[in-house]
Amino acid sequence: MIGLGLIGGSVLRAASAVGRTVWGATSSEGDAAAARADGYDVMEVPQALRRAGDQDALVVLAVPLPAIEPVLREVAESAPSAALTDVTSVKGPVLDSVRRFVPSARFVGGHPMAGTAESGWRAGNAALFGGSAWVACVEEDTDLGIWAEVAQLALDLGAHVVPIPADSHDETVARISHLPHLLAAVLAAVGAQGGPLAMSLAAGSYTDGTRVAGTRPELVRAMTEGNRHALLPVLDEALGRLGAMRGSLASTGGLAVTINAGNEGAQALAATRDVHRAGVRVNLAAPNAREGLCALGERGGRVTSLAGDTAIGEVN
Repeated sequence: MIGLGLIGGSVLRAASAVGRTVWGATSSEGDAAAARADGYDVMEVPQALRRAGDQDALVVLAVPLPAIEPVLREVAESAPSAALTDVTSVKGPVLDSVRRFVPSARFVGGHPMAGTAESGWRAGNAALFGGSAWVACVEEDTDLGIWAEVAQLALDLGAHVVPIPADSHDETVARISHLPHLLAAVLAAVGAQGGPLAMSLAAGSYTDGTRVAGTRPELVRAMTEGNRHALLPVLDEALGRLGAMRGSLASTGGLAVTINAGNEGAQALAATRDVHRAGVRVNLAAPNAREGLCALGERGGRVTSLAGDTAIGEVN
């Protein structure tokens, strides 16, 4: 485990809790000391990577996007053929960097859709991933043996697995993660402009809408700026809706279109969590296995277990 912040620290804790042999490394002396004090095996990054190379262990990168390339240089030096995954919130740029710096690595991009506004080792929680979606990317050249290793790690930690390509991931999280972070930042700033009175009256609608604005700014910048290509058209769509809403309020005084559309969107989210799902099996040894996994993920499906060469899942 390279990186022991909120996500990396939670993976280390959770993997240890289910009986996996794990060790970690971080450039943060504070996080390293805290993890050691809690009884975890923590060492310097080069040492951790050499050990992973010697034991053919799965290496999990849990560092912010700006730190990916420096860490990959260390991977290239100490474990160039490693089985490699990551938990970064943008997948295309990471995939490009792996192909550039560690082309012999057996890489599967990953992203657990879980987290809090807190950061650092102390924010970690072994139960963080329970019931969460965990993206395990599938590209044309993905080694499905390594994909199964990454998927099994996610399943062991209590998540279900969504198999999709990196570009589909980035387009989707621009809508349901990165845009919400930007809107939360705007809401928080607008509210704060109301001064002490506004803050004293702030209740659920404000606190719910601004929760993620409390995330460390450098982390939010890394994921939103790193996903610029996919985020820009989604931001344009949001601005178009805001502009139409403003125009309607100014001309007719009515907001029905915007509010009704939002209510329908919220109901769509609730419906996906209550729907009956049909069972699906994908033979990982089949020639079209990658296409089958991606089709499952693109339809909103998920892998819930692995049995030999078979991914067992469900879809709406």
